[in-house]
Amino acid sequence: MFSKKRTSRYDQPVPRRRFSDDERGRDGLSTPNRSGVSSRPTPPNTTSASSTFRRNQTLSGYRRTSVEDSERQKAHQLVTQRRRLGGIFALVATVVVLLVFLLWQLIAQVSVTTSTKQLTTRFDGAMYERSINEYLMRNPSQRLRLSLDETALAAYVSVQLPEVEAVQIGGFAGIARSSLAITFRTPVAGWQINGKQQYVDAHGVVFERNYYETPAVQIVDESGITPDNGGAVVGVRLLGFLGKVVAEAQGRGYTVSKAVLPAETTRQLDVSIDGTPTRVKFSVDRGAGEQVEDAARSLQYLQTHGIGAQYIDVRVAGRAAYR
Repeated sequence: MFSKKRTSRYDQPVPRRRFSDDERGRDGLSTPNRSGVSSRPTPPNTTSASSTFRRNQTLSGYRRTSVEDSERQKAHQLVTQRRRLGGIFALVATVVVLLVFLLWQLIAQVSVTTSTKQLTTRFDGAMYERSINEYLMRNPSQRLRLSLDETALAAYVSVQLPEVEAVQIGGFAGIARSSLAITFRTPVAGWQINGKQQYVDAHGVVFERNYYETPAVQIVDESGITPDNGGAVVGVRLLGFLGKVVAEAQGRGYTVSKAVLPAETTRQLDVSIDGTPTRVKFSVDRGAGEQVEDAARSLQYLQTHGIGAQYIDVRVAGRAAYR
C-alpha cells in the first residue's frame, strides 16, 4: 500500500539541451552552443533601410542624409537647362518663320493692278478679281505664290475677258493678300461690228474693251452684207486675219494704213500700205504670213522696175498678179 508510484518517461524532466529553438525562444532561454555555454538572446533587427547595402552602390559605412550639390553638378544642371530652353526657342522661332512664310505665300485675297504700260482709260478691277478668284476656287492647290500657274490663269481669264493677255504675280499687298498685274492686249486694228467697236491684236485675238489708244487701221465695210446675215461671225474672223497681216507687214518694214472689205464678199481684204498707192488683195482662206511675203516681193519688183500698179493680187500661192 505504501509502494512507490510508477511514473511514465514522458513525465520526466527533459534536459535543457534538448529544447527546440522555438521553445527556447518562447521561454526566453538562451540557445546553448556546442560547448554547452549558452549565448545571449538575439536582439531584434533594427537596421534601417538607408544603412543596408544595395546593388551597384559603393560600400560605405557613412551615407549622407541630404544631397549637397557640388559646383560641377550645378554647372551641369545649368547647361542642361540652357540646352532645353535653347531647343524650345529654336522650335518656336521655326514655327513663327514657317507661319510668316505661309502667310506671305498664301493667296487668300487678290488685288489687281495693271502693267507698267500707261492706259488711256480707267478699268474696273472688280470683274478681273472675280474671274481670278473663280480660277483659284477651281484650283485650290495654286493658292500659294510658288504653285500658281500664270499661263493657265491667263488662259482662264482671257476666255471670259478676251482683252487680258497675261497675268503675273506682283508684290506683297498684305497678310494673305497678293497683287496680280494684268497686261491688256494692244490693238492693231478695229472694226464696227453689229454696232459694237471690236479690236484685234497682233496675234489675231478679237476683243471689245480697249484701254490703249485707238488703232489707226480700221476696216471699211463696203460689202453691203447686213449683220443679220452672219456679219458678226465673219467680222471676228476677218479681224483676226487682219491683225496677223498688220503684224507680218510691220515685221517686214511696211505699215498698213487701211483695210477695205470689198463688195459682195466676206473672204477678201484690200489692204493699203503707206508709201505706195498700190493696194494688195488678201484672202482669208490662205495664210497671212505667206501672202505678206508674196506681197513684199511683188512690191520690190514693181519698185525696181518702176511699174505703177493699181493693185497686187496674192490670193493664189505662187501666182502673184498686178494690174
